[in-house]
This record gives sequence, C-alpha cells and structure tokens, in this order.
Amino acid sequence: MLPSLEEIAKKRRQLGLKQAELAKQAGVSQSLIAKLESGKTDSCYTKVKTIFEVLERLEIKEKIKAGKVINSEVIGVQESEPVYKAVQLMKSYGYSQLPVFNGKQSVGSVSERTILRHILSGKDLSQISELPVGEIMEEAFPQVSEDAPLPTISSLLQAYSAVLVLRKGHIVGIITKADLLRML
Repeated sequence: MLPSLEEIAKKRRQLGLKQAELAKQAGVSQSLIAKLESGKTDSCYTKVKTIFEVLERLEIKEKIKAGKVINSEVIGVQESEPVYKAVQLMKSYGYSQLPVFNGKQSVGSVSERTILRHILSGKDLSQISELPVGEIMEEAFPQVSEDAPLPTISSLLQAYSAVLVLRKGHIVGIITKADLLRML
C-alpha cells in the first residue's frame, strides 16, 4: 500500500526538491505534482507509485555519506615544495589537481590548469618549475565531515575539483568527481 498523497509534498520538501525537479525525475508533469500536493486530483496508481519510488530512491541517495565515497589516500604537496614536485606527483598518480598543505593544514590547491595558465602567460618553464607551489596555488578545497550527505558533496564538486573529508578536525580523505562516478 502506498503512503498518503500528503506525503509527496512532505518528502519532496525534506529532500529540497522543487516540484519541477521531482516531476522530471518521475516522468510526469509539474502540474500533476502540484495537483496531487494540493489534493485537487487523484492520479492513476502507476504514476503515484512512480513518484513515491523516485522519492524513496532520492532518500536513499541522501543517506549515502562522504565516508562511504572517500579516497583515503590523500596525495598532496607542501606549499614550500617546487612546482615540478607537484607535476611529478600528478603524473605518478594520474591526478589533475592536488591539495596544498602547510604541515597537515590545507592551505590551497594546485591543478594542471593552474600550472598551464602560468606557462601560457609567457613565463620561462625553468622558472615556473622551481617556484614554490605556494606562489601559484589557488584557494583550498572545501572541507566536509565524513557524515556529509552525498547531495552536499555533489553540489560542492560542481564548483570545486575536489572536497577534503575530515574526522575530528583531521583530514582523512578526499573526494573528486571521479570518485562519485565510481559509485555508478
């Protein structure tokens, strides 16, 4: 037996979805969602069942936490190390970006894009390779607790190339877009 139709609006709001977003994922119109939520229509069983299945799938996705997705081997570079060291690490591990540390504290990030931008600006390659990473680094990756839900991480990865994961204030892992894709 399906839950009552009033549950649609409740669950949708808990998941932070707009009616149009739920409608798209359920393959129904936004107006049907609006009518069901306002009690202005009864819909056929299969459409309502599909809507509840989508909501359930999204609730499960919400329950997946950062701790289940992380790559616990955090490869980074110290801000005082030369750029060529960062390039070597990226090549060795197949990464396109690295966190930059001062001791154990994350202070920035460096990426292939950052390095290429400096090369394209006309600077001499030998000078760039010897610069301390701290001189070319960009802002640090955002940090979340290992209990952060998957939608939070996905949102951050739309703006940043990686997210650092913390446990009791200490970095215990990193999540990139590639890590999320491995979940599929």
